[in-house]
Amino acid sequence: MTTPFPVAEPQTLTRAVALLLLLGVGVLAVVAQALATFAEFNVWFIAAALLCYGGACALILMHVGRHHPFANFGPANVVTWLRLVLTCLSAGLVAETARPGTLFAPEAAWVFTAIAVLALLLDGLDGWLARKSGQISPFGARFDMEVDALQILLLSIAAATLGKAGAWIILAGLMRYIYVACGWLWPQLTQPLPPSVRRKAVCALQVAVLIVLLAPPVVPPFSAALGFVALVTLIYSFAIDVIWAFRQPVLQPVT
Repeated sequence: MTTPFPVAEPQTLTRAVALLLLLGVGVLAVVAQALATFAEFNVWFIAAALLCYGGACALILMHVGRHHPFANFGPANVVTWLRLVLTCLSAGLVAETARPGTLFAPEAAWVFTAIAVLALLLDGLDGWLARKSGQISPFGARFDMEVDALQILLLSIAAATLGKAGAWIILAGLMRYIYVACGWLWPQLTQPLPPSVRRKAVCALQVAVLIVLLAPPVVPPFSAALGFVALVTLIYSFAIDVIWAFRQPVLQPVT
């Protein structure tokens, strides 16, 4: 089936995306510096945010030219890119709050809560834009999913470093990566999963709960109980997908 959009050469698209990602470095550096000054964080906050963003950019440039068959990045991917920039600020938060003796003022906690809420709201926009523009691609779907996974991982670590729950809450952020790693051992787990409203709802629940845990009034034991309920829900959702995958025949490569 032909696409109604012009198709760019992979190298041309990659160069255009690289310029956008470079712009993101400047935006992230400025915002991170402002937040570090406001929250009285040190340089590790800025360094961790930029390091996280740099790693994500490397992966984007490796895959966009091969899996995004359009001449431009598309509005949906731009929104996901904005989510990535916001999410990388959580990497800085993790680096800062993991250091013993770090002070985290309630005002700063509310700012980071608001940033995470904004990223969550944008998550509801990028899928709609992809469908509206007709620029749906394997890259866009994977980009969106990986930013979701990264946000859950970083927020779960932040919940632990801020003392809102025990270290067990980090399992919520690791579930996606454990599933992928298990696919190396069991090929059934590498098969594409069917669309699922349940899976999307549980993912949104994880992010929402982890954002709530950032808020200053939410403290143990309530914060730990809330995180535990969300984690159990996530494990249940993954269990359904694992059972489904193992019931499917393993597709043999065509020779």
